[in-house]
Amino acid sequence: MEKKTTVPVTAIVLGASGRGKLYGDYSLEHPDDLQIVGIAELVELRRNMYRDKYHVPAGNCVATWEEMLNRPKFADAVIIATPDHLHYAPCMKALDLGYDILLEKPIAQTEEECRRLVAYAKEKGKIVGLTHVLRYSPYFLMLKEMVSSKRIGELVSIQHFEPVDHVHMSHSYVRGSWRDSEASTPLVLAKSSHDLDILHWIIGKPCTKVAAFGDLAHFKSEKAPAGVPARCTDGCPVEATCPYSALKIYYRDRTWLYVFDLPEDYDEQGKVILENLKNGNYGKCVYHCQNNQPDHYMMLIEFEGGVTVNFSIEAFTSYSGRRTRIMGTHGDIVGDMESFTHTDFASGVSKTYRADAVDALNYEGVGHGGGDAGMIHDWVEAIRKQDASLMSTPLDESLESHLMAFAAERSRKENKVIAVEH
Repeated sequence: MEKKTTVPVTAIVLGASGRGKLYGDYSLEHPDDLQIVGIAELVELRRNMYRDKYHVPAGNCVATWEEMLNRPKFADAVIIATPDHLHYAPCMKALDLGYDILLEKPIAQTEEECRRLVAYAKEKGKIVGLTHVLRYSPYFLMLKEMVSSKRIGELVSIQHFEPVDHVHMSHSYVRGSWRDSEASTPLVLAKSSHDLDILHWIIGKPCTKVAAFGDLAHFKSEKAPAGVPARCTDGCPVEATCPYSALKIYYRDRTWLYVFDLPEDYDEQGKVILENLKNGNYGKCVYHCQNNQPDHYMMLIEFEGGVTVNFSIEAFTSYSGRRTRIMGTHGDIVGDMESFTHTDFASGVSKTYRADAVDALNYEGVGHGGGDAGMIHDWVEAIRKQDASLMSTPLDESLESHLMAFAAERSRKENKVIAVEH
């Protein structure tokens, strides 16, 4: 039996917000696998908290990615968890320095940059994984196996649905960092490159053409109730009954608080939340946020070989997760990301499979349907053995989802079917 390597992979983290913290927590839970040795983060409070929690040397804690990557290489890898518009430049610089990389999706903001970065990573021969973690969730692993093993006969068509949840939509894509598709990335890429990647992975063939439809129907000034002010904290006459009230979501319900840098003392948190709502983006009325992301989006997709997909993203739901229907010549599958039911046409027998019943070491964890820990584990092993095939999410594989998303945006804006060029 091969002896397990116990020397941890050392990594620098660029960006200490939500995803950056997740990777840091993995290093605490698996210190033999991963050690964080550097952090670049603009917000001093986050930078200091990260330094203390993950025992990063003070000299390796800096404000910007530029300052970090202007140093000679001093770790095995770089984890890029910066905002969307700060993926391409630091990744290219890290490749120049010889680092292996874990890159938060999306790859970059434009198709041209995505193609250039993928080609450069291949030229440099470095391990670069993209965080398409759904490939590691038990639910999608089971769906992939069902389709690949022909349990439903020949695959013909898929209907896939991503309900965003109305509060999540208001938080992330109306008030939040992804409210402006030009400053960040379009909704179909920012939110749903996961889904496009999973569809490509399950089908196992490239996309040939797409048609997309959708728009911003509700979160705009002309839909605002009469007399509403710019902020929920400014005496809004409908605040008490508004489902998107910032006071309700963040202050009264205390949800979606990861975006705030809160003190540990619970009694002090309310005051800090209110201060953020009075001055920051998360306190703005959802009808006055200068946002432009669609709140409903539909794609019709054709894959090589004729497999068709209907994929939709919907803001106005009371629930989240994914819903999947897969149709084959000898059976079908209906699932909701927690369980799915397979029906065999010949026998008429239906059987339900529960994803949360899967007990596999690599897929423990709760993030993205249990996929986060498995993804990081395989990335670490790929670096140790310098073998990208150990990852389910290599960069060149992940490019397909981005090509589909960029084609969809062209289709939506130009009102025509777009062929996907590979």
